[in-house]
Amino acid sequence: MNFQRLLWALVILLAGGLAGSFYMNWKTLGQLRTVKAFVEQAVFADAVAACEKVQSTTPFKWNGGKQIAVIGLNSVRLNKDTTIASYTLVADSVFCDYDPVKKKADVGSNFLERE
Repeated sequence: MNFQRLLWALVILLAGGLAGSFYMNWKTLGQLRTVKAFVEQAVFADAVAACEKVQSTTPFKWNGGKQIAVIGLNSVRLNKDTTIASYTLVADSVFCDYDPVKKKADVGSNFLERE
């Protein structure tokens, strides 16, 4: 009888722990989405200005473009110590990757031309 009570107590504690961890994960993901949206909004104007100033064979025209899209904030982890962030915009099939840390933009007409 004591073994059954102990087993039920462990099952209830396990269920409570799982519910608590799922709740904390849900709250954390909501906060991360909010932070990402804030960062993307703060970087957007700089990214558009830098992308339009870049000299390339395929000009990037955000203002006046027919098909424009924001791909958003991406990151590439080169090794355990280095993470490179980029903000990607597309205007009329011309991609522009903006580095918010270096404040530098790179323009390419397709994925293979992008670094």
